[in-house]
Amino acid sequence: MRADFLRPPRSAAEWAADGIRVLGLLSVAAAFLWWTPTDAGILALALPALLVPRAIGARPGLDVFYGVTVTVAAWSNVLELYRSIAWWDIAVHFVATGVIATIVFLALRRFAVVPASDARRSTVVLVPTIGLAISALWEMVEWAGKTFLAPDIFVTYQDTIGDMAVGGLGSLLAGILIIRIPIDRTALVAANRKEASWRS
Repeated sequence: MRADFLRPPRSAAEWAADGIRVLGLLSVAAAFLWWTPTDAGILALALPALLVPRAIGARPGLDVFYGVTVTVAAWSNVLELYRSIAWWDIAVHFVATGVIATIVFLALRRFAVVPASDARRSTVVLVPTIGLAISALWEMVEWAGKTFLAPDIFVTYQDTIGDMAVGGLGSLLAGILIIRIPIDRTALVAANRKEASWRS
C-alpha cells in the first residue's frame, strides 16, 4: 500500500490522476478565497477521498474517472447544480455511487476482507450491496445536516428513496463491469503481459 502511494507516476493516465488531486487541493483554496469557508470545507472533504485510489493501487483509468467524479460531485454542491438542474442529482448519484462502490470493493480486496479471486457472482452481489450501504450512509448525513446544521438542505422521503435506488443501479452496473475489466494496477499489468505473450 505504501509502495503504491509513493510510486511516481509513469503513464499519462497516472499523471492525469495526480493532476486531479492537485486540482482538488487548489479547489479548496479557490473556494476559500472566492466563495465561503463552508464551500471550502465541502471541497476539503473530497481531498482524502481523492488519495484512496493511489493508496490501494487502482487502475490509472479508474483513478482518473473516480477523481473526476468526486471533484464534480463536490463542486456541484458549491455551484448549486443539484438545485438548478433537475436531473443532475440523479446522474451524480448513479455515477458516483457506482465508482465509489468500486473503489471500496478494491480496498476490501487489498485488505483481504473479500477474496481476490475472480468470483463473478459474488462480485455482482457485493458491489451493489456496498453501493446501497454508501447511499444509505449519505442520506443519513444529509438528514443530520438538515436536522442539526442547515434546515434549507433539500431532504424528502421521495428524494431519499430515489437517490438510493439510482445509487443501487449504478453500483449494479459497476459490479457487472468489474468482472470484465481489471480495476487494480497489478491485474492490468498482468493482463497486458498475458496479451503480449499470446501475440508473440
